[in-house]
This record gives sequence, C-alpha cells and structure tokens, in this order.
Amino acid sequence: MEETRRRAQALLSIAGQAQEAKADVQHLARMPVLLSQKYLHIRAETILRENTAGKSRQEMLEALVRLSKALGILEKYGCNLTSPTRPKYWRTVKHNNPVFRTTVDAIEGGRSVLFLYGYTNQQIDGLSFPDDVTEPDLKKVVEVTVEVMTLRAEVDLLLKGVHPHPEQFKDIIPYIVQDQEKMENDAIPIREEPQPEAKPSPKVPPKPAPRINTLPNHSKAPPLVSDCSLCGSSSMFMCPSCNDQSFCDACDDLYHRHPARASHKREPLHKPKPDLCCICGVSPVHALCSSCHQKLCQNCDRLFHSHPDRVGHNRTLLSAAKPSRPSLSSWECSHCTTVNEVRAILCSTCDRPRLSTGPVPNQDPPLATPQSPNAEWQCKSCTVLNQGSSVLCQVCERPRLATRPPAAPAKTLTGPESLALPVSKWMCQFCTFVNTKPTPICEMCSLSCKDTGGTVSLPAALHTASTLAQGGKTPPPPIAPKPALSLGTENQRQKALMEDGLNLINHIREGEKRGVSPEEIYAALKMCGGSNINPCDWLNSELPHLLDEICAMATSVQLTTTKDRGIPGATGEGEEEAKSGVKLSRAEAKRAWLATGGDIEAAVRQLLQDRQNKMRELQSLGFRDVSKCEEALRLSGGELRGALSLLQRPLLEPYHQRIWTQCEPPIDPKDPDKQRTCRRLLALYDLPSWGRCELVLSLLQEPDVNYNLEDVVQAVKESPDREFIKRLLQNECGVCYSNFPHSKMKSLTSCQCSLCLECFQKHFTISVTEKHIRDMVCPVCNEPDINDPEQLDNYFSTLDIQLRMCLTTEVYNLFHRKLTEHTLMKDPKFLWCCHCTSGFINDVDQLKVTCPSCHKSFCCKCKKPWEPQHQDVTCEQFQQWKRDNDPEYQKQGLAGYLRDNGITCPNCRFQYALTKGGCMHFTCSQCRYEFCSGCNNPFHKTACKTAVCTLNGLHAHHPRDCLFYLRDWDPQRLQELLKRSNVAFNTEPSTETPAAHCGVMEQKDSGHQDQPCGGETRPGQAGLCEKHYREYLVSLINVHSLDPAVLYEPQELLCACQRYQVAVQKMDNENENNYNARLLKKLMEVPLGDKVPRNQ
Repeated sequence: MEETRRRAQALLSIAGQAQEAKADVQHLARMPVLLSQKYLHIRAETILRENTAGKSRQEMLEALVRLSKALGILEKYGCNLTSPTRPKYWRTVKHNNPVFRTTVDAIEGGRSVLFLYGYTNQQIDGLSFPDDVTEPDLKKVVEVTVEVMTLRAEVDLLLKGVHPHPEQFKDIIPYIVQDQEKMENDAIPIREEPQPEAKPSPKVPPKPAPRINTLPNHSKAPPLVSDCSLCGSSSMFMCPSCNDQSFCDACDDLYHRHPARASHKREPLHKPKPDLCCICGVSPVHALCSSCHQKLCQNCDRLFHSHPDRVGHNRTLLSAAKPSRPSLSSWECSHCTTVNEVRAILCSTCDRPRLSTGPVPNQDPPLATPQSPNAEWQCKSCTVLNQGSSVLCQVCERPRLATRPPAAPAKTLTGPESLALPVSKWMCQFCTFVNTKPTPICEMCSLSCKDTGGTVSLPAALHTASTLAQGGKTPPPPIAPKPALSLGTENQRQKALMEDGLNLINHIREGEKRGVSPEEIYAALKMCGGSNINPCDWLNSELPHLLDEICAMATSVQLTTTKDRGIPGATGEGEEEAKSGVKLSRAEAKRAWLATGGDIEAAVRQLLQDRQNKMRELQSLGFRDVSKCEEALRLSGGELRGALSLLQRPLLEPYHQRIWTQCEPPIDPKDPDKQRTCRRLLALYDLPSWGRCELVLSLLQEPDVNYNLEDVVQAVKESPDREFIKRLLQNECGVCYSNFPHSKMKSLTSCQCSLCLECFQKHFTISVTEKHIRDMVCPVCNEPDINDPEQLDNYFSTLDIQLRMCLTTEVYNLFHRKLTEHTLMKDPKFLWCCHCTSGFINDVDQLKVTCPSCHKSFCCKCKKPWEPQHQDVTCEQFQQWKRDNDPEYQKQGLAGYLRDNGITCPNCRFQYALTKGGCMHFTCSQCRYEFCSGCNNPFHKTACKTAVCTLNGLHAHHPRDCLFYLRDWDPQRLQELLKRSNVAFNTEPSTETPAAHCGVMEQKDSGHQDQPCGGETRPGQAGLCEKHYREYLVSLINVHSLDPAVLYEPQELLCACQRYQVAVQKMDNENENNYNARLLKKLMEVPLGDKVPRNQ
C-alpha cells in the first residue's frame, strides 16, 4: 500500500493532473485496509459519519452524492496547487463562488481539507494563504490530494454497490452495507410466476424460442455469465424467449419495456468466482510468476516486479485484457472520474459532455516548425487564401478553425445523364471542379475526394455501376444520350469558370474598400462585363445616368398605361398631375435595379410595381391625393415611413402651433391639484421619481421660507435627505452675510470660505482692475500666503479656471496680462524701469539699458538714470563722482544720500527713492512682497518655516545690525560705535541745505505723493531730523559691517543671546565680567544679517 501511495503521489506531483494517478488511486481504494491506516491526513471516518448520520436511506444516498461532488471539487483545488502552471488566483478561495457554496461548503469537513491544503487565513469573503507564504507546501498538498481522490473513489464504489470490502463501513454507513449484502444474498428481483409443467403459460410469444421446449425447468442449470448482447458489458440475465440473448441490468430494463416483450422470463446468470490476486485480494489474476510462485493482478504485478531484485522473474500471462464497451447502466467521466447516471448527458461535477476526452498530458511539441499566427491560411470550405490577421474567410465568412462542411450524398443518376461523363471523370464535392484523372485529390482545391463518412465520392456513372453490382434494379435504357464533351472544351470551360470566379472576388474586395456592396458590383459587371471598365468607376460615373433612364422609361410606361386604362382614385388637379408623369426617385430606381440583378427592363417593371404597392398602401391609410403621395414618395426616396411622415406633417401643423404658441403658466406650489403639479415637475425638470416631486412641493410650502423653484429642484436632485437639502439651500456669504443656495455660491481652493456669485465677481473685478495681482486672495480670511511661491503658483492655476466663467472678457484679459508679468518677474534678466515703472526682459550685456515703453535710459545695476559720466565706470565710482562734482547732488546733502540709498525690493529688485525711517514693514507696490526695509528679511503673517520660531502672527526675523533694533539707540551711541572703528561721519549740514527743517523725501499717509519730511533739525545732526540722522549713521554701520554687540549692556546682551538661541547658562563660580565676556564672544560668533543693504 505504501508503494502504491508513493507512486500515486509521484505521478500527481509531476503532472499535476488527477488522470495520471487514477489507476493507483483506484487500487488504493480497493485495498482491505482500515480507514485509519489508509487516511493519514484527512479524517475520512469523521467526514463520512457527519455527512450521513441521522438520515434516512434516501437522504443518505443524496448526502453521499453531494459528498462525492464536493470531494471532486477539493480534488481540483489540490491539482491546481500541484500543477506546474497554477491559476492566477490560486491564493484565495471565495465563499461567494456558486460552485464552492453548493459543494464544498455544503458538506461537513470541507473547509478542514482546505485548511490542510494551506488555506489557513480566514477573511471576510473567503479563505487564503497567509501573506508570508509565497509557495504552497507541495509535498503535503500532494499527500492530501491523493487521500481526497481515494476517499472519493471509495464513495463512488459504495454508491455503485461494487465496493470489495463494505464491512469496513458497517458502523459508519449502515444502510449502504445492508443494501449491498442484501443484493448479494437475495435473489434477482425479476417478477416470475410459477408455471405448471403440463400447461403452458397463457401469454406465449408468437414465435417462442426452440430452446424453451428442449429442457424442462427443473433440470435447467443457470448458464454461465457472458457479455451483454446489446452493449457488450458484463451481463446479468438471459432471456430464453429472445433466443438465449444475454442482457445487463440497464439493457434488460430498456429492451423488455416493450409491451410485446414485457412478459418474457429472464434467468439470472451464474457468475463463476475468478481467481483473485494473492497480494490485494481484490482484482482477478493477470499473471503467474514461476519464480515467486504467486498469482498477481495487473497492477500488483507491475508494482511488485518493478523492484530491481525481481525484474528478471518469468511470468506467464493467464488472461489478456479484453476491451469492453462502456455500460449503459452508468458512465464514468473521463476527465474527473465521476460516476454519473445513465440518463445524465453532462457530468454532475465538471459539466463536461459524456463523450468528451480526458485531459491531455503535457507532451513535447512536434518537430515540425510551428506556423506563425500572422501567416496566410486556406479556408477549408472554399479554399481561398486569407490574411493571417483575419478570423473569418473573406468569401464564405466561415471561421478560421471551422472544419470542412459535410458533403451531400452523391445522387445516383439513372437517366441519360449517367452517360454524359466518362467513367474516369469525377466532380469535386467542394469546388464542383470536374477532375479528368482518377486521383484521390482535387486538382483545383487540393482537397480529398473522401466525404465525412470515409467513402470516395465517385462519379455518377461509377455510382450506377456499383448499384448494378450490388443487385439493384437495372435502370431504363437512355432515350437520346447526349454526346460527351471533348477534353479540351471541358478544360477550357473549367478554366473560364475559375477565372470568372477569381475576377468577381477581386472586384468584390475592391468594392468593400470603396464602400460598394457586392450586389452593386455584380449588377455593374453585368452592364460593363465585356469592357475593361472597372465596375466601381462605372458605378460612380454611369450609374446616375442609368437610374435617370430607368425613371424616364418607367414614366413613359406609366403614361401609356394611364391613357389606356385611366388613373384609379385620381381626381381634379391630381388627375392632371398624374397624367403629366409619375414622379420617381433615383433611390427607388437603384433598389429595383439591384433587386433584378442589373436587368433594365425588369428593373422598370419592378419599380412600377413597387410604386403601385406603396400608393395603394398610402391610399388605404386615407391619403387620396395622388400628386401629394407621389411627391412625398419622391422626397423620401421611396421610403414608405418617410412619405407617411411628410404627409402627416401638414395635418399636425395646427396642433404643433397650438402647443408651442400657448404660454404655459408657471408652476404654483400652492395649487390644490397636487398630482398635476407633480406631473409638470417630472416633465419639465426631469426629476428621478414621484417622491422627489412631492419633496420639492413640501419644501416650497414651508412657512417663513423664500426658496426659488429652480434652486429647490437642483438641491433635490442631489440628495433625498430633507435636512441635507435645507443646508444646501441656506449658505451664508462671508462678505454680504446673505443666505444663498449652494449652487449659487463660490469657494476658493485655498480656504473653506463661501461667497455669493455677486460678491465673488465684484471682489476679483476690483482686485484685477485696481490692485496688484497678489491682492487677489480671499476677502474673508486673506488666504493664501502670497510670500510662499509654490503655494501661490498652485493657487493661480486653479483661480484661472474659476475667473474664466465669472469675469468679463476685458477684465479676464487684464488678469492674464498681470499674471504674465508676475511670471516674467522671476526671470533674472527682468528689469523695472526707474522712469515709468514698466518691466521688460533685458538681453543686452551692458550697463546702459533703454526702456521700450518710455524710451529713457538707466543703469541696469544701480537703477539710476543714465548719465554720460557713468560710461566705462562702475556704479560706486559714478556715485562718488556725483558727490564730488555734481552741484545739485551736493546741494541736497545727506538727503540725497539717503534717497540714492533708498529701499530696494529683494524680490523684484524694484528701487524706491525713499528713506527707511518709520514703519519697517514695507510692501512692494510691484510684486506685493512684504519685507523689512532695514534687513530685507521677509515678513510672515502666520507661522514661518524657521525651526526655532514659535510665533504665529505678523513677524520677521531681524539680525542685530538691522535698523529695526539700532533705530532705538541715541545718535551719540551710534557715533561712538563708528568712532571705535575709525569711520568718518558728518555732523554739520552743507551750506545750501536749509537748517530749519529736514528735507528728506518720504511717503506721507495723506496721499501717494512723496513729500519732504519737514522735521525739526538739531545741531550736530548734519541738517537732518533725529530719525533720519539715525538712519544715516546706521547705513554707515551697515556699509562697514560693524557689530553693535560690543556696546551692549548686560541686559541687552542677555536678550540678544536668548533671541539667537545662544546658551546663557552661567557656570559655577563665574563672576559677572567673565560671564558677560563669554556671552559676548558666543554672540559675536553668530553672523550678521546676510541681506542687510551694504551699498556705499
């Protein structure tokens, strides 16, 4: 048993198919071994007991059938896992699979087998392998699959009642064992009535077999078993009334069901007990080994003598395997080995037909070179070569893989036609070509002359000869036989037929490419067949003239008929119109011409007949005016439905006018006729259901609400929830604080604020026309942050889509121009003009730049108006020359110095001739960049990206040498810092500068014009007010990069160290001076501001 088991496992693991291990599994199933020893993995006894316990005999049989089907499905799961080419979704088993639900899930113990396969991960919708398992345990899966196959084979043997050892299941399945023992011990269940020897039975067949009267019943021994006379399987009964024929159980039931044979008496056959194998004790003896002195069956002989020590033993075959036809009582599926009932056509497990073949094992490919799928292929029906990419034949439209059509049986000619062809000629059943040589292959299509039945399709004369040879009646002599055609004439005719056919096929293919139907090609060839004109070209050039000719001929025929017979049904003007000629269209003439295959005269007759039939049908519908009917048919191209539409249109015109000109009253929600209102809502607004219409009316009828009908309908279409609809209808605008429906609100992508359409349009219209592009943020929350370039670009890309639908064309174009300038400002070659504030791209590599707008020149580096003295000198040298030689510049004094060293935007490099005094938070008017005018660091409105910053409001990070901190120092302290570094500074004003008031230009809050400061000057401050004099001193400190920390007081030093994250922890036993000196040293290691302006 172990050797058989290992062999079955090896075959299954190699091929992955149950068919390979079927013989060994059947051998295992018949072995007299306990279930606990035969099944090591699955609990076979528990599965059988749980699925059959507590059931009646019929229920138990049904349960065993379900168990057999379920084991077949489990066998497939195991084979799929062991197959070299596993399915794509082998890792999971879905519970919603109908096959799994009706088979494996319908029995007890099915999921435990899947657990043994490896499906141990329980999911919501099924079972699966664990995520960390990449391959199944093939060894265990093969062992479990072999046991599943063995158990299924034993269940099938129990169901058929042929299990060799049913006593093993006596305590598990009592009914099956009792029935099988009863069948073995009881007599054959055939109804027999005892008959006296002297008196014959009253029901005697008309012709009794002579063997019945030969031997008396008491001396008749049961005959030996033989094969069934009908199906060839093992027989069980013999009928003396049927000439001692033997029958199996199924054939006996079918054959003696006939009323004439219902009373036959059948006798059971005696089955001689065959010699059984000495190893398995189940199968009959196949060979006798003289070396081992053992009688072995075929399977045991193959296994036992496969050992190397027993290979050379001499065996004598006692019985040869005799092929037997399948029994009619039941049949076994050749694919899944399920035993099915005799009436079943499809397998109950795998749904394959009864006669289907089993799975083909993997074989080596043939040595012949495989044909490419793109190669040409020949149709097996019409022998036409088709392209490799085509699926259907281009001529007969049969599939590529379709087999040859069955040939019609050849008719035997008994008349004079049988002598028309010589005996050596025969006609091909596929291409109708007459072959003159007695060859088995047609000369034209290269197909065999054999039909599907395997007989040769002989010529008619040969069929007649064969009929006479078989003893048929002699045909009557021919009256007047026709002379046979000569060989050359027949060959020419066959060749002409082949050329005409190929020519027609080529024309049809060309017509398909040019949109011409095969009928048109055939009719055109009939018209121009004798010339070299292409039929497609003829259809384009000559067909319209031919159709006009057909219409004219039909009209003349109709006039002739009218003069002879009159016009039925025509009156008044219609009669005169009909007499003038029938109105026919080209479309009608073309249909008639195609229907008649290109025959002009027949087309004329067909055209007139079709027109008369259509006229009669229109008159039967009530349209009596002949002229109108003729005109309608002409306009519709002969189409009856189109003509009927044209005739009905004038009749429906008053109705249409009344419908479209009458004003429909508006829908009133308070109308008492609720159903009429709902029907109008359904018709006008396309609501999904009647309940939605009632919901619309209930919302409009609520007190203290003022909803618009269109708004309510739009909200109801989105959701049937009443509370959700109310929220959609009540949305507050963040600007005007009015309530609007959700469909009339707008929201930006940068925030969650909602604006009504009017406020949204007004806000962005004003922002585009009167403000900078960076002011186009949400008017409620001022989002997004315009100082973040990445966030700003994403914001403008989505804002462009929203503004396109709500702004006017002029405003939208202005927005695009400003957006373009904003993008150009990022170019390092972009310059602002210091004269007209226009921007442009400078591609010239020189200091002098001319503005294309105002045509004025300036320096591209210092942004000062261009002067001839700036040529070939640097900007610093030019500024020093102006201080020394320009009287106007000297007249301005330090005010001109502060103006020249004004504010420069660090983002767009636009310069402002303004001082830095006052508020240090400066906003560029060109790019809306917010920065500190003292150190050029940006201002942040929210939390910035600095790691140590915890501020969320408006703030900037200033270095210690920024004017933001130094403007609070006294001028004397600033002068002391300059003196420590030997930096010269002015204390006296110039002679031309008025000493009473400060003349530095600055921007006042009263307007947008720059005005003098006007502050009171003091002695020792160079003619400036104290604010601007401090700015002058700080600019000198920044130019020379002086560190103000050297003058810090202890408290200022401690605050500065905390501001710049310098450790301020005091050491043990450290005095105050050493502590301050150490803090100063660490603070001075922190660099000064890198963006602080340091122009001289």
